[in-house]
Amino acid sequence: MRRTLLLSAVAVLLLFTLPTSAGEEPGRTRVRAAAEAMGGEARLRALASLRVQGIGHWNLLEQSERPTPPFLVMYEQFDEVRDLRKGRLHQKTEGRGAVLDPWKAMTVRLSDGVVAAEVEGKWRPLGNAQLQDLQERLALAPEHVLLAALDAKDLRAQPDTVLQEVPHHVVAFHLGRASVRLFLNAHTGLPTAVETVDAHPEDLFWSAWGDVRTVLSFQSWTLEPGGLRYPRHWEWARNGQPHHSVTVTAVTVDPPLRDEDFTVPDDVKQGFEARRARKLEDMPVTRAETPPVEVSSGVVQLPGAWNVTLVAQDDGVVVVEGPISSGYSAQVLDEAAKRFPGLKVKAVVSTSDAWPHVGGLREYVARGIPVYALDLNRALVERLVASPRTLLPDALARAPRAAKLQTVSARRVLGSGRNALVLLPARTETGERMLFVWLPEPRLLYTSDLVQPQPDGTFFNVQQVDETVEVAGREKLPVARVFGMHLKPTDWSALTTAVDKARAP
Repeated sequence: MRRTLLLSAVAVLLLFTLPTSAGEEPGRTRVRAAAEAMGGEARLRALASLRVQGIGHWNLLEQSERPTPPFLVMYEQFDEVRDLRKGRLHQKTEGRGAVLDPWKAMTVRLSDGVVAAEVEGKWRPLGNAQLQDLQERLALAPEHVLLAALDAKDLRAQPDTVLQEVPHHVVAFHLGRASVRLFLNAHTGLPTAVETVDAHPEDLFWSAWGDVRTVLSFQSWTLEPGGLRYPRHWEWARNGQPHHSVTVTAVTVDPPLRDEDFTVPDDVKQGFEARRARKLEDMPVTRAETPPVEVSSGVVQLPGAWNVTLVAQDDGVVVVEGPISSGYSAQVLDEAAKRFPGLKVKAVVSTSDAWPHVGGLREYVARGIPVYALDLNRALVERLVASPRTLLPDALARAPRAAKLQTVSARRVLGSGRNALVLLPARTETGERMLFVWLPEPRLLYTSDLVQPQPDGTFFNVQQVDETVEVAGREKLPVARVFGMHLKPTDWSALTTAVDKARAP
């Protein structure tokens, strides 16, 4: 009996540790078994097209009030057709949520390496970030990811693990620059999750975090016509936070394709190529159409999509905001040297926790320049400085050094003279993680991201404007003008008038 039990144990051990095909690497054997569980490798390779319809939501990780759940949500419903032979995609979506009141419709097409969107009857080019996202969406989709693994030259097995309280086999390979790990259920063979580590250099939000870890999980498998097994629920997490959730309500296997559904107008193609040539790292700080503005003597605003302000003091220049990227910050530092020769940059003040607002801070750390940030944002800045950059290293990754981080928890004076700066934690509801900067002598108040004008002359979310007025009253500031991350120099009366109007019956 002992001999029988021993032989049984050996058989089970061999089942989980040895390849079933003579001479084949164990990882490849496990992926073939996963393909068989989904309906067979031949069935997957024979797929020509797929139509997927469903509903879902995005967690607005960067736009939420705090960096931990609960997050603000954007809801979606979608109808997507995938041309699996040519790598094309036609996607109709409707979105509604925290930043969109009515349902907003959009059609997106990926065709021949071009991404375009149609909104309200007008086509426009998208950019490199959207191209990377949609190409990943196709490459890592349930119907394709196993084939990508089998076609990878470096496919290999890794040690087994337990995921979601279930034993899993793990295989790894590379897909272009990205490293990929597949978690295959040891009981059923079906893929439970796909983990990738990749950089997103053209994504305004994710570029700040260097090597980004994304986990796409599958569940709720169903048997579709023709023998294909397909998961009806997908979950994306990025850097450990829930990012995107989709419930598939309908799957159509091999629907007929129409070329017109993937056609992108020629002028839009040209626009995409022009946008593709522009890199986020090289975004210009100054443009001819938006020249620098001298807000006050020695105070210069560099207007752009994300404004930066230079403040000259007797012993150096203070930069207010370190947005976008290391390349953007390098340009700001060059501009400061040209405008104020002989004055070194003595500090950078970061006033918000929005990811594009902190994306350029690593360049200041790399140059040994002190960083001033709100106490509530200390952990965010520390994560940013420590974020890995193995795929696309920047100056700090090439020559690591500790950040000279100064946290602000109460009113704090930085510098002296006419352009002395008073750093003020806003401590309001929507401005909880924002830092105001007050210049007493010229009576200028820098309002971080709290005051945002709209094209029609009104302000976005008057609640935020009201909080700005509240801070000025609380701190007893005789404000003459305000300016900010997205705000040109503006008379204080514009804010009080907007608040009075909003408060009126």
